[in-house]
Amino acid sequence: MKSNLFSEFLYQLIALLLAVIIVHTAYVTVVWPGAQAVLDEQRAEQAASGTYTVKRSLFIVVKDYEQESCFVLLLWATAIMGFKARTTLRERRQLQALPFSVAPGARILPEDARTYARALQALPPPAAKSLLPRALLAALQRFATTRNVQDVAQSLRESFETEASRLDAELSMVRYIVWAIPSIGFIGTVRGISQALEQAHRAVEGDIVGVTVSLGVAFNSTFVALIISLFVMFLLHQLQLLQERLVFDGQACAESQLLRHLATR
Repeated sequence: MKSNLFSEFLYQLIALLLAVIIVHTAYVTVVWPGAQAVLDEQRAEQAASGTYTVKRSLFIVVKDYEQESCFVLLLWATAIMGFKARTTLRERRQLQALPFSVAPGARILPEDARTYARALQALPPPAAKSLLPRALLAALQRFATTRNVQDVAQSLRESFETEASRLDAELSMVRYIVWAIPSIGFIGTVRGISQALEQAHRAVEGDIVGVTVSLGVAFNSTFVALIISLFVMFLLHQLQLLQERLVFDGQACAESQLLRHLATR
């Protein structure tokens, strides 16, 4: 378990570093040069004709540090959720390929429980650590000890409730990212408005480019952050749905493959 936690932490750390490198490289090579070219064109137009036409440009919308941070968090959250989704899909496949079956109409007595438990304990480590084998093994061990079908049913219920809580708790980092993205956008709003107020005297003198750019920082950062937040939230809900289906299907599989075959005599 500790090894799995360390591996997941290492994966998240590497994913964050790669997200920073990829996004910052894109900004240095594409976004910032493109945005500067658009701003230079607008300033030249104002100097030549005395008029200023606001041109919508994707480079201008995403050029600031707040938007860059939001894109980094987007890639990071997507990498984390991709890892969780891959693990969940692997466990769903194991539900169908689990080498544990009881013949139709057969009964499992308390003295037979250890025989079936040994079959689960003999599974290779990746399969043995998945949801359904762990729940079935705990149920069989409880049945061999208590010889009570009701206790086994309670054990299975607790196993799947615990698993659902664990899966939900492991998404706490993604939920933090979902909260952090619009917060960063609001930081950009405050920064842009304060910069616009500092340059208000230039607008009085006729130079409105600086004020317009600062207000663009304010509104564009919030705009981009909210769009990214909506997208990440959609992915998060899809992942939660996938995990909930895994728990429900695992519980149904445990009841059909084990619980209904248990008998005291």
